[in-house]
Amino acid sequence: MAKKRTLFECQNCGFQSPRWVGKCPSCNSWDSLLELNREQIEYLSKSVTRKESSSKALSITEIKSENIQRFSSKSKELDLVLGGGIVPGSLTLIGGSPGIGKSTLLLKIAGNLAANGTKVLYVSGEESASQIKLRGDRLGANSKTLYLLAEINMESIVDEIEQNEYQFVVIDSIQTIYTSEVPSAPGSVTQVRAITFELMRIAKLKEIPIFIIGHITKDGSIAGPRVLEHMVDTVLYFEGDSNSDLRLLRSFKNRFGSTNEVGIFEMNSNGLQDAKSMAERFFNKEKLKPGSALTIVMEGSRPIVIEVQALVTPAYANPKRSSTGFDTNRLNMLLALLEKKLDLPFGTYDIFINVVGGIKIQETSADLAIIAAILSSFKERELSFKTLFIGEVSLTGEVREVPNMLQRLKEAHTQGFKNAVIPSEPIEQSSIKTYIANSVEKVIEWM
Repeated sequence: MAKKRTLFECQNCGFQSPRWVGKCPSCNSWDSLLELNREQIEYLSKSVTRKESSSKALSITEIKSENIQRFSSKSKELDLVLGGGIVPGSLTLIGGSPGIGKSTLLLKIAGNLAANGTKVLYVSGEESASQIKLRGDRLGANSKTLYLLAEINMESIVDEIEQNEYQFVVIDSIQTIYTSEVPSAPGSVTQVRAITFELMRIAKLKEIPIFIIGHITKDGSIAGPRVLEHMVDTVLYFEGDSNSDLRLLRSFKNRFGSTNEVGIFEMNSNGLQDAKSMAERFFNKEKLKPGSALTIVMEGSRPIVIEVQALVTPAYANPKRSSTGFDTNRLNMLLALLEKKLDLPFGTYDIFINVVGGIKIQETSADLAIIAAILSSFKERELSFKTLFIGEVSLTGEVREVPNMLQRLKEAHTQGFKNAVIPSEPIEQSSIKTYIANSVEKVIEWM
């Protein structure tokens, strides 16, 4: 009698093991390995059957470079994040928390393309066609060349795409689609892997750009196996508070462009729209209160003036350290530096940091502004609303240069600022007055 074969698969990363283990060796998640049935094991064994290939390796010098042809999504912010526009045949994954605006954005983009004669298919596995129609009425996205398909069966979706010459496809969402060829539930590792491979095949074969909406887990990552993010060409994440009208679209993977750009949208009655002006969105242009300081950060190629706030109060028990939009570990480092260099008793104070507007600072250029805000709150002295603090602070107490300083100062001049506290004189003459603070001790002169 043949011995029964057992196989367990992790529902988070797709790791397979011949025996059950409590903790996945690949992604370190607990109780995520489930036993596959006989049909699933047979499907996996068939999918890895070796096939003869007629492809031959070529020298890299013999391969001709191809110019990537793009077309506009009719959204400047989305085009910026994608690297200049939509690439035909690309597979793009968009993730974000519920209600952040993923479906709203893609329906608006689909409507924009359809208004210009592009034949668009919007596939929804979560809503009926009438529900999408209602949202389309609100967004002004309805067009004759925009087609809706409320379907969760992959074979039906493939038939619809192959029978009609669609030029743009949206899948909302990947976790609700299933294929009858895979004996498992929708959203499982095997299903998501098989569906994504099929979508990738269609996109590359027919040169159709396909956008996929993905659910996220409670820790903020895309739900499903990690192979999903490896297979697609581009991974975009929506950031921001659903209670705020601002949304940030950030690229974490892009085979056709840079991942440094960020798109900024605002939610209004007409859906997600490109943010027309960033001025005064992330800072108060009038008088600052004690504990507030201004800096300018680079989001990709775009300089943005932001306000950082600090609250320093006496601690009645264990001192608390909390930050929103700024790395807490870096905050602890800066506080330890201030205690040593300036002999300040921060060990007996609660300290809270907040970045206005929901932006998460990803660079070190805001270190000087964080220190200025902390000292301003500690001494109860307000800073000038015409002054910016730009610089990285090292463990030795030095204030060091940051990239794109001239571009930051030009943006500061455009926004009407008069002064900037920076580590050293810029190479070229600046339009605003600069003050040199090359060490932490010199920052105290501004308090």
